[in-house]
Amino acid sequence: MDIRIRKIIITAALIAVLLSLEGDSVFSGQTKDIKEVSKKEQKEDLYGQVELFSEALSIVRSDYVDEVESKKILYGAMRGMLAGLDDYSQFMDTEEYKDIRDETKGEFGGVGIEISTRDRILTVIAPIAGSPAAQKGVQAQDRIVKIDGESTRDITLNQAVNKLRGKPGSSVTLTLWRENEDRVIDVVIVRAIIKIESIKKAELIEDKIGYIRLVEFQENTPNDLETALKDLTKQGMDSLILDLRDNPGGLLDVSVNVAEKFLPNDTLIVSTRSRLKEQNAEFKSKNQNSYSDFPLVVLVNKGSASASEIVAGALQDNKRGVLVGTTTFGKGSVQTIIPLRDGSALRLTTASYYTPSGRSIREQGIVPDVVIEQELLQKESDQKQDIFKRLEKHEQDEQGVLPKTEKEEPVDNQLQRAKDIIKGIKAYGRVGKA
Repeated sequence: MDIRIRKIIITAALIAVLLSLEGDSVFSGQTKDIKEVSKKEQKEDLYGQVELFSEALSIVRSDYVDEVESKKILYGAMRGMLAGLDDYSQFMDTEEYKDIRDETKGEFGGVGIEISTRDRILTVIAPIAGSPAAQKGVQAQDRIVKIDGESTRDITLNQAVNKLRGKPGSSVTLTLWRENEDRVIDVVIVRAIIKIESIKKAELIEDKIGYIRLVEFQENTPNDLETALKDLTKQGMDSLILDLRDNPGGLLDVSVNVAEKFLPNDTLIVSTRSRLKEQNAEFKSKNQNSYSDFPLVVLVNKGSASASEIVAGALQDNKRGVLVGTTTFGKGSVQTIIPLRDGSALRLTTASYYTPSGRSIREQGIVPDVVIEQELLQKESDQKQDIFKRLEKHEQDEQGVLPKTEKEEPVDNQLQRAKDIIKGIKAYGRVGKA
């Protein structure tokens, strides 16, 4: 077939797909001529870009050294299209989409870290409490620059997950760049079955202060939290420290269910805003019997992300609790998984989270009321050079393990300050009632 004819066919097919995707949004009944013209100009520009793509596609199919399947070319194009949008949108082929669905089972073989990309670099959001990665000292905001000696430059999230997961008992070597220590370290981690428990610890610590460490937002989290709160209440709890440090988040509806346990009924928790106004939404508390009558301190850090930030922002804006720690990760966006007809899927950022006062969480995070750096935590480097270039200039740690004290548990200064705040609130309340 003549190349020009093939280009026309491809262009026509792509335009037909675009029309089917745009649907009524292209002809949405706008009455103002200015908007009609704007839509028309956008369509014409889009068709021009589609023709450019079809030209490149035709050249690849006809001139590339090896014959390439059309599916492979289009999959690659869609990966690039989604990756160019933001750090969280991505295209998933059929196997990758299956892996995402399997994650909901809550058990898999791996190292136990939640990852994302930040500034196009593979970044640890937080290690899962008690996981092999956590035991090796991997920290939130560590940059993963190599996996088993291979550079992670331009790696996709799905590719990284596939490299990190594997048979329990097998090992993987992570090369980490920790900017606040200005060095590169090799960490050898033995994979294990990762069982994610939403609540790691629930106990009375002192002076009737309850302590709950929430490490993940899962479907069973609200029930687990309710059980923990009831048990602590029976033990005489009169105040609570909710620890969301290094909690990478989870499901939106679960974060709402967690936050409403501490807020009066019909209180705004979070809102989502999208390009399409009809998709904007507000989420309010519906819990008639909330734990809203005792002092509350919430611990957060740079590993607190997504659902953790929703809860922290809701409690802070509604003046329900005091936030203590460091600024959170800043993953305030909604990703919607949209299946495609061949079993692949798009993971597309469709909205952003906003706190009750209207603050955007995306890329900004939640700033605590009382900012306290963790002890021994150095200030992050202000150097903004390419990490992969800096990698060549630094020697790796000879031991291949992050520095960690096994015998002595370091003092948790953030938790100690949270206790002091709780005690101060209770003392002030007693003075006020005298």
